[in-house]
Amino acid sequence: MNPVAEAHETADQRNAIGRTEWVIAEGHIPSGGTGGSPALESHETACILNASDSPANVEITIYFSDREPAGPYRLTVQPRRTLHQRFNDLSDPEDVPRDTDYAAVIRSDVPVVVQHTRLDSRQSALALLSTVAWAG
Repeated sequence: MNPVAEAHETADQRNAIGRTEWVIAEGHIPSGGTGGSPALESHETACILNASDSPANVEITIYFSDREPAGPYRLTVQPRRTLHQRFNDLSDPEDVPRDTDYAAVIRSDVPVVVQHTRLDSRQSALALLSTVAWAG
């Protein structure tokens, strides 16, 4: 690392947990499901941890195989907090489409940690998948 840049880092930056860029290369929200409540509705979630002392201003851009990207979707994760953001609930600037393959790039102005979770409730035997996103 550049010693001059290192000297100008704040204590929060030196002790940061996470990265400022994350990628979830595989996303898909099924439109159907057997879940009878919002908790059991098929969904994709970005679980974002901000362990810093500063708010994390986060932008999510959604990429598709056959059209231009959607977003950015903007949200804030408060200091020393976590936010579980369902992609199903992203609506500004547009809804994330169901039954469509996509990928997501998540950028933050402070380091965060991102984990990706999916609940697929299309069958009565529910399937839950969780993985850490790729850190850029």
